[in-house]
Amino acid sequence: MKIISTPAIPLPKGHYSQVIEHNGLLYVSGQLPVDPLTGKVPEGINKQTSLVLEKIDDLLNESGSSREQVIQMRIYISDITFWDDVNRIYAGFFADHRPARCIVPVKELHYGCLIEVEATAAVL
Repeated sequence: MKIISTPAIPLPKGHYSQVIEHNGLLYVSGQLPVDPLTGKVPEGINKQTSLVLEKIDDLLNESGSSREQVIQMRIYISDITFWDDVNRIYAGFFADHRPARCIVPVKELHYGCLIEVEATAAVL
């Protein structure tokens, strides 16, 4: 098992790793839409979704994988009415690739974020 992190995304404040590689798979911990440069959370579900997917993309690339190698994503949203916007941005991010996915509505997320996303991907 190998623990992976990148200076492009600050280390977690909690007791977990950004990415774990094991037996050819990457397990990307839940990512919140906190801007790695400013520490701020952008306004609105569209900007937050785009930012969190970009962060996952960075972690995958740093770990020797890519968005095309994503097997599954689990998405937590703080309001089910965000589903259509999240799905649209997600579809644009992945284009023709369609990983297995679930969207889980939750009451609230840390720091008042509207979305959190975790991923499992194959190592190239």
